[in-house]
Amino acid sequence: MANVTVIPAKPMQQLKGLEATAKLRVCAYARVSTDNEEQLSSYQAQVEHYTSNIKNNPAWEFVEVYSDEGISGTNTKKREGFNRMIEDCMAGKIDMVITKSISRFARNTLDTLKYVRQLKEKGVAIYFEKENINTLDSKGEFLITLLGSLAQEESSNLSQITKMGISYRFQEGKVLVNHNKFLGYTKDEQGQLVIVPEEAEVVRRIYRELLDGKSPYKIASNLQRDGILTGAGGSRWYDSTVIKILKNEKYQGDALLQKTYTVDFLSKKRVKNTGHAAQYYVEDSHPAIVIKEEFAAVQLEFERRTNMRGYSKSGRSSFTSEYPFSRKLFCQNCGSKFRRQAWGSGKNRKYVWRCINREINGVESCGMKSIREKDLEKAFLRAMNKLIANKEAF
Repeated sequence: MANVTVIPAKPMQQLKGLEATAKLRVCAYARVSTDNEEQLSSYQAQVEHYTSNIKNNPAWEFVEVYSDEGISGTNTKKREGFNRMIEDCMAGKIDMVITKSISRFARNTLDTLKYVRQLKEKGVAIYFEKENINTLDSKGEFLITLLGSLAQEESSNLSQITKMGISYRFQEGKVLVNHNKFLGYTKDEQGQLVIVPEEAEVVRRIYRELLDGKSPYKIASNLQRDGILTGAGGSRWYDSTVIKILKNEKYQGDALLQKTYTVDFLSKKRVKNTGHAAQYYVEDSHPAIVIKEEFAAVQLEFERRTNMRGYSKSGRSSFTSEYPFSRKLFCQNCGSKFRRQAWGSGKNRKYVWRCINREINGVESCGMKSIREKDLEKAFLRAMNKLIANKEAF
C-alpha cells in the first residue's frame, strides 16, 4: 500500500503573506434604516458592543466599526460606510467582518451573495451573529442563500405594506406633495400647502403670457431676462419647465396622485404611471393660484397649437410666436405653414417668408414663391386701413 503524507493547509494569515501567529484583523458593520430615536439608540448600542468585543479578544486586532445611519438595506448604492468597508476588505486591510444579521448586511439576495463570494475569494470571512454563520465554513454559502432569500421576502412584504398605506392615504384624499422645488407653494407647521405670494405672481404671469400668445420658449426667455428664479432657486429657465408649470393641475387647487410608481422594491426605480397603477384625482385639495377656467383655457390653447397644421414628417410643426406673422401665413397651394428666413448679409440682408413644404422638398412639391416681409407688412397695412375705413363708413 502506498504511503500517503498529509500536507496540512496553511493558515489564512500565512496565505496572505503575514506571520502565522499574526492577529486576525477584525471590523464590524452596523446599520439602522431609519432616523428615529429608538433606531439610533440601537445603532449606538451596536457600535459599543462590537468595539468592546473585538478589542477584548486577544486573538483579534480591532480595525474599525463601519456604519450607516438612516439608510435602507434594500440596495447598497447609497451605503457609504458599507462600500468603504468592502473597499478596505479588497485592499487586504481586513480579515473578518462581524455584523448583527443577514438583514442588517443586505436585504437583497443577489447583493448578499455577490459580496459574500467576492470577500470569500480574498479570504475575508463574514460572521453573522444572529444566524451563527461564518461564510468561510463549508455550510456557509448554502445557509446564506436560504436566509438571504428570506430576508429579501421580508423586504418585499414591507414594501407592499408601505404601498398599501400610501394607497389608503390617497383614497382618503390626503395629498403628499414635495414642496421643496414647487414654485408658488410652501408648507405650514401642519404640513399643509400654502401660497407664497411673490412666487404665485410668477406662476400667474406664466399663464397670462401663454394666453397672450407667447410660446413656452419665449416665456422662459423673458423670465430669465428679468432675473426671476425657478422653483429650484436657479436662474436658468427652460421651456420644458414652463410647460410643466402650465400643465400642473395643482396650480388650480387639485391634485392628481400617483403620477409615477415604483417598478420594484429592489431597484426603487420610479417611472411615469401610464395606467400600471391606480391614480387618484383630488379636487380642491389646497389653495389655488389660478382659477379653473384659466387653467382649462391654457390646456385648450396647448391642444389648439398642437393641432395647427405645418409641414414635417409627422404632418405637424412646432409652435412659435416670435414674429408678427408667425402661425398666420399658410400656403394656398399645399396648405403648409410659412417660415421666416433671412437672405443676404449686412446692408443687403432682407427677410422673406417661404412655404415649408417647398423649402424642404423643393419646387416639385409646391410651386409657391417666397414673399418679402416688407410686401407682407404693406399688404397688412392696406387691409387694416380698408377695415377701419369701412367701419367709419357705418
